[in-house]
Amino acid sequence: MQYFADSRGNDTFMEIGSWLQSVVGTAEPRLRAIGDDQASAARRAGAWSRKQILGHLIDSATNNHQRFIRAQGAAVLRLPGYAQDDWVLYQHYGERSWTDLVDFWCSYNRHLSHVIARIPEPHRGVPCEIGESSAVTLSYVALDYVGHVEHHLSQIFA
Repeated sequence: MQYFADSRGNDTFMEIGSWLQSVVGTAEPRLRAIGDDQASAARRAGAWSRKQILGHLIDSATNNHQRFIRAQGAAVLRLPGYAQDDWVLYQHYGERSWTDLVDFWCSYNRHLSHVIARIPEPHRGVPCEIGESSAVTLSYVALDYVGHVEHHLSQIFA
């Protein structure tokens, strides 16, 4: 699934990093306004709770961090995908405090915004083969990551 607007396809890594920083800055006070009980409740049967959605975003940050770093030292990046439902299940995000999850997510994404903003532009076209998906460029991975974050934040705030 493509999460970012096609018009963002020419953004520099500096601009993508700034976009992520802005997303975190806007989301943080809204996330902190959600109580632990509200964050724990599943919104419908079989759906993830807000804690689990934010946990999924932490997992996404973890996997994409590897991609952002490893692609800078590779002619072609080949990494496995990940089983997102299993990652959420095995980490028991529903048992964590909401405050701890928000603190970790915000801090990790501020770091990723720093990392992304400093990727040298000549690396934008590094092919990234992730799981069974077709190869995409490193710039696509970075743009898609921030769009993915926005997509799931909208679920948390809905």
